[in-house]
Amino acid sequence: MKQVTIEVQDNKYRFLLELLKNFNFIKIKTEKKFVSEKELTLRNIASGMQEAILASQNKIKSRPAKDFLNEL
Repeated sequence: MKQVTIEVQDNKYRFLLELLKNFNFIKIKTEKKFVSEKELTLRNIASGMQEAILASQNKIKSRPAKDFLNEL
């Protein structure tokens, strides 16, 4: 038996998974929990807030906003 690894965009994950389940010759070993874009956004916001708190407590180093904006 051969094994294939596929990377797929988050918004197409469910579609591809449902499509692959319809083939009787494909076995899906592990199915990762689908994370909605809303949940992912909320996690990113929470992570950013945690970093901001740590930076304000001088527990991690931050950089000036001007340097960040210059990179864009």
